Amino acid sequence: MNIPLQNSLLLAGRVLAAFIFIGSGIDKILHYEGSAAYMASGGVPLVALLLPIAILFELGGGLALALGWKARWAALALVLFTLPATLIFHAFWAAPAAEAGMQQIHFLKNLSIIGGLLGLIVSGGGAWALDRGANAK
Repeated sequence: MNIPLQNSLLLAGRVLAAFIFIGSGIDKILHYEGSAAYMASGGVPLVALLLPIAILFELGGGLALALGWKARWAALALVLFTLPATLIFHAFWAAPAAEAGMQQIHFLKNLSIIGGLLGLIVSGGGAWALDRGANAK
């Protein structure tokens, strides 16, 4: 189905979805030790290995999504990254009462982000994607 502004909306959706990942990846680099400590506090093993991988997912996946390069694969990779991160770091059901409400908001926000990424997996990057020929049906 082709609707007016479809490609404009796909571009806007890709770029807006990418902001959270690119920003988070940059923040992890700028606050590397704090990010490592936060991951360790969540019980993540092998932080020295997994933190650079998280940065790669966020920056690489976010940039690929924004540019529309392998947008479906980038969206899938970001879903596979976001889902376990959500379950580990925003487990509101196990959080202290003072934190539970905020963790629930982050949990639901991340589920919404995953929902948008699933839509991009289905639709592809659109005509204004770097690899637009690969997105043609």
